[in-house]
Amino acid sequence: MAIVERVVGAPPHQVFEVLADGWTYSDWVVGTVHVRDVDDGWPAVGTRLHHRAGPWPFSLTDTSTVLACEPPHRLVIRAGLWPAGEAIVVFTLEPAGPDSTRVRLAEDFAAGPLRWVRNKLNDLVLKQRNKETLNRLADIATRQKAGR
Repeated sequence: MAIVERVVGAPPHQVFEVLADGWTYSDWVVGTVHVRDVDDGWPAVGTRLHHRAGPWPFSLTDTSTVLACEPPHRLVIRAGLWPAGEAIVVFTLEPAGPDSTRVRLAEDFAAGPLRWVRNKLNDLVLKQRNKETLNRLADIATRQKAGR
């Protein structure tokens, strides 16, 4: 399991607004290259985000489904990338001061071939990817805060 944390200079509701906007997913999730559609009501439990991931022309088309949503504190997604597999991704947001949020991102392979290749190298790559994901999420959340 890859777990990373970062303090973001915006309050939890502001950071959660980015998570709740499925159309920005490809802007901050490293590896996602295109959002094709977002179900009405995203991020309600059971709603899906339809995306493409990976470099063209080898990108994969799949969906990610919300498993739990507790605004503005927690979002759990089953991220699909078949035929490679799927992962469970958990975002936890906690206040870290009057205008900041500690964001924790935990990701673990849940099914498919990716689940069978767990090793330290894969964990390191996944952690670096998720650190960059949180950096991008922070950039968008703090930019929105500055724009208000």
